[in-house]
Amino acid sequence: MSDRPSPLADPHIAFDTSEGRRDVVVLGSTGSIGTQAIDLVLRNPDRFRVTALAASGGRVGLLAEQAHRLRVARVAVAREETVEELRTALKALYGSEPLPEILAGPDAATELAASPCHTVLNGITGSIGLAPTLAALEAGRTLALANKESLIVGGPLVKALAKPGQIIPVDSEHAALFQALAAGTRADVRKLVVTASGGPFRGRTRAELEDVTREDALAHPTWAMGPVITVNSATLVNKGLEVIEAHLLYDIPFDRIEVVVHPQSYVHSMVEFTDGSTLAQATPPDMRGPIAIGIGWPERVPDAAPAFDWSTASTWEFFPLDDEAFPSVNLARHVGELGGTAPAVFNAANEECVAAFLDGRLPFNGIMDTVTAVVTEHGRPTGGTSLTVPDVLEAETWARARARELAAKATAEARA
Repeated sequence: MSDRPSPLADPHIAFDTSEGRRDVVVLGSTGSIGTQAIDLVLRNPDRFRVTALAASGGRVGLLAEQAHRLRVARVAVAREETVEELRTALKALYGSEPLPEILAGPDAATELAASPCHTVLNGITGSIGLAPTLAALEAGRTLALANKESLIVGGPLVKALAKPGQIIPVDSEHAALFQALAAGTRADVRKLVVTASGGPFRGRTRAELEDVTREDALAHPTWAMGPVITVNSATLVNKGLEVIEAHLLYDIPFDRIEVVVHPQSYVHSMVEFTDGSTLAQATPPDMRGPIAIGIGWPERVPDAAPAFDWSTASTWEFFPLDDEAFPSVNLARHVGELGGTAPAVFNAANEECVAAFLDGRLPFNGIMDTVTAVVTEHGRPTGGTSLTVPDVLEAETWARARARELAAKATAEARA
């Protein structure tokens, strides 16, 4: 084994293997990851129990139904103005029974992340997931991490708190790497190979991407995800973020992390070892498998997700990434190597540009053009390994404002 510090996600270390049914707190419960996690829990009541739920407040009826069905003790919403609507929805379901405790506001999910439980599943989308990630780690919980942005923007902060093996990745790519890495030591690893579906625009040139629409970008060929993540998959920003995440989770240098396009999304990622062998983790596209790894490791959950039908013929393809049409991965490598506040600037600028694209205020190619301009203007990052939360917040605030300015300028010029 290498003499370097153990990585955050280490399949050889079970951070907490306490026996019995695991209590789980689900953050982002009404989103794609949250709803699939709850389905998994309900099918395995002898293994898991959800004790608390947190959501933004955009789907109050669903949140109330989840709380009632799971009989959770606490429910949190980020939007304080939705509390009364939530209380009304809960009363309609609970009748004369006592309601769960309701928390509200921007810090509600963070409070739940530190509450007594075995595992916190962070399925929140965006960098707002950083505070709950830090709270869960500081409280000593096992963290099933689907919120890649919190690791991207706060890498040094997360690494300073996380004990070896405390984080179990839930992204399909990183759950795949996690499982394949169990076959050897880090000293045996030559390369991590992260697969990408290629999104809806695989094979198109940059020129052919000029006029794609919102509807085009949201038509992902293999995965059903929220709009922000789906657009990130179309630009391959999602893959760039995953390269940074792989570097932080597994302590592998950027020049040994490769991206390859695999349209079928059957092979979720691969590890190449020094003896020339490559181990691939493969399942049909279904996030319940990675979620089961996240909340169940080191045990596997039987029938968590569908398996392949090997009696049916299939073809698996792999292609090199077109860096000219999709410059996001190389830009992500660059900001990852810069470190400090650079990844936070990259992520925040991208979130603003994706919002502008979805609103029709920025063309598709304008997303990465604007993000690149913001990253370049930001210049040398601050913080380094001594990064602080205020550093991250300040950098994000600047990046969001600058991205909005540049997007508005591009729109004005296009209409002139």
